[in-house]
Amino acid sequence: MDQLRALRYFSKVVETGSFTKAAASLSVPASSLSRRIVDLEKSLGANLLKRTTRVVQVTEIGQVYYTQVQDVLAHLERSDESVRSYQASPRGFLRISTMVTFGERILIPLLDEFKALYPEIILDLSFSDELSTLSRDEVDIAIRGGYAPNERVQAVRLMDNDFIPVASADYLASNGTPKHATDLRDHQGLFFRTPNGPHPWMCEENGQWLDVSGKALTISNNSTWLRREAVAGRGICMTPRWSVQADLDNGKVQELIIKPKVRVTQSKDLAIYLLYQKQQYSVPKVKVAVDFLVSRIQSP
Repeated sequence: MDQLRALRYFSKVVETGSFTKAAASLSVPASSLSRRIVDLEKSLGANLLKRTTRVVQVTEIGQVYYTQVQDVLAHLERSDESVRSYQASPRGFLRISTMVTFGERILIPLLDEFKALYPEIILDLSFSDELSTLSRDEVDIAIRGGYAPNERVQAVRLMDNDFIPVASADYLASNGTPKHATDLRDHQGLFFRTPNGPHPWMCEENGQWLDVSGKALTISNNSTWLRREAVAGRGICMTPRWSVQADLDNGKVQELIIKPKVRVTQSKDLAIYLLYQKQQYSVPKVKVAVDFLVSRIQSP
């Protein structure tokens, strides 16, 4: 940086023919400008300027050097302008990692609008239920369910991620409708497999947590398939309400009202989070994406 500053100072002196005018033009002290150029000359082992009490003249080698460094300075200025332009408007690759079902059901329907608003952003979208480390995985934004992470990221709560038990009318007609949580142990279970293993079915009764998981019929990390199995009458599935809401609305499955409440974890505060590195919010493409997704998805 010192050499680049010296090159700019030297060029301005050649153009203005004066240390004073060059310093005024660059808004720096004349003494600082002069010292930088002296240091430049020492590093090159050549006198670039002739100094007299009245004028400053460029030497022969100084003129050659001036001509050659103009290309360097011009190229640098174009590069600087390119970066300023990039930082001034949303553009470039935006890497988003989202949970599979959330991406299919919630995120994808929003992307046409986002691309219309920001046509210079190129979306790089990956689907995964695995946890992401933003810095390691080169992800700008991640959408994950669970708890606010301990990682040094900004976590914006988008919506609740409450799991509910559902089954089809055909399944219930053939197998009966469970009323108490422990009744579930006699039913066929469709279990979602997390990175830590299948979600258990749990309830809290008399201050104790009980495992009330049904008989495992199907275990998968594909919640779309599990939901289809539930619609087809294969068994009972614990699934987030948002992921099955359409099937509830059209009667393909129904929510089971079971006491005490059945959960997949002892935590009572599961949610969907939008994650990003705090310092990245100043990057236009990240900022507009975060603001857009929060405005379209976040529950009141």
